[in-house]
Amino acid sequence: MTTGIQPPVTFSTSPEVQAERRRALRALLRNPLLLAAGETAPQYELVRNHSAWLKHWLTAFPGWTLHIDADAARLRKTPPGLADETRPAVDSTSGSAFSRRRYALMCLALAALEKSERQTTLGRIAETIVDLAAGDRSLQSAGLMFDISSHDQRRDLVHAVRFLLKNGLLRRVHGDEQEFLNQTGTSDALYEINRSILAVILNVSRSPSALEASVRTFSHSTDERGKWITEDPVPITEDARNRQLRSRLVRFLLDDPVVYFHDLNSEELSYFERQRGYLLKQIREATGLVPEIRREGIALLDDAGDLTDIKLPEEGTDGKVTQFLAERLAEHLKNEPGVAVPFKTVQRYISNLIRIHGSRWRKAVREPNAEVSMAEDALRRLQGLRLVRITAEGAVPLPAMGRYAQSQPASN
Repeated sequence: MTTGIQPPVTFSTSPEVQAERRRALRALLRNPLLLAAGETAPQYELVRNHSAWLKHWLTAFPGWTLHIDADAARLRKTPPGLADETRPAVDSTSGSAFSRRRYALMCLALAALEKSERQTTLGRIAETIVDLAAGDRSLQSAGLMFDISSHDQRRDLVHAVRFLLKNGLLRRVHGDEQEFLNQTGTSDALYEINRSILAVILNVSRSPSALEASVRTFSHSTDERGKWITEDPVPITEDARNRQLRSRLVRFLLDDPVVYFHDLNSEELSYFERQRGYLLKQIREATGLVPEIRREGIALLDDAGDLTDIKLPEEGTDGKVTQFLAERLAEHLKNEPGVAVPFKTVQRYISNLIRIHGSRWRKAVREPNAEVSMAEDALRRLQGLRLVRITAEGAVPLPAMGRYAQSQPASN
């Protein structure tokens, strides 16, 4: 039976070169868009120097493509599933996570920038978004409207623009987004557009412009449109099917903190059982991630800690609360596996933590009902780490939560 694994291409086996390649790949996994200028310049140069090996490995295993030009290195890092909402983009100023609206506004902002000259203003971007949203029936049927008079919606746009500034697509010439947000002052934020970044920032397998021709032939819902521009081609041979299976499994292993065997379908599980040793060896050599295999699944451990977007344990109030909650939920898992912990129970537990430890935590935790938002934040972190599953009944601890079990209750 064919496995879809191609004969190896020869590259240097020098330990020094292998260490550099590992650093380059880790840099891309940590930040799929590396700018040639600024703080990511050293990582960009490293990636450029090892681009041949990186392109080969990324094509052979996760099935991702790497684009490199004079301005940036862009890893087109397609996730194994598009429905995962546990690790959204985060606004660097406020720390708040991107919502569906913010993502939609960012895409509309990209469309507005495509229509712009070399420079544009935040006000002009907003006006173009209003026109685009008003002229698209599918957006309206999905409930997406942009009201420039709404403070919340202006804030969503500001967060989207900050994301584009951070990633080098926009460069602020003068002005301040805060004036637009608060509708104060007469000046407008002026930006210069980096068109090479604009051309590569979307991670799609088909051009969105090609979708317009397609919808004339058959109807697309909003979800179907998203799948159409991002999904991999349907394999038509056994070899292509095996390559797709390998890509999906490696994407799971690189993207998810824990991969549970029960989340794999029978075909994926069968392929993984046959190729497990080879795949894990390749991933470990390429990334430095160490596999930990248990009965219920597998995790790739990052001893260096710089590939983990959510850390546990972590310093600070939010990190401490999440650690305490993990320990309590681990005890629940041990005593009542598979049973949800109600949200109210989580809130009461965090309220008790605040009473005991609050004097050493940030002042905001002592405000009325602070335990509600803190519980939501902690559960969101644990969900992102694949340690809990959120249901209508509450939080269900997953098997990997067991590693946080303590011999004594954490709050004592």
